Amino acid sequence: MFGLGVQELVIILAIAMLFFGGKKIPEIAKGLGKGIREFKTASEKATDDVTDAIEGDGDEESKKVESKTS
Repeated sequence: MFGLGVQELVIILAIAMLFFGGKKIPEIAKGLGKGIREFKTASEKATDDVTDAIEGDGDEESKKVESKTS
């Protein structure tokens, strides 16, 4: 995974448990999950926008230019 073994992960989790406490860790994990989900959604949307722009051959861009000049 990131060059970390099982022992290192257990030590990190134990330190986090001592530092934050048992009640705060689920809240942190929930917030982290929401952040990852939002990032994934935003990156998929950006990929779709780029794909649409490439496949659309710039039709939207010409429409924008025409509407601004009209």
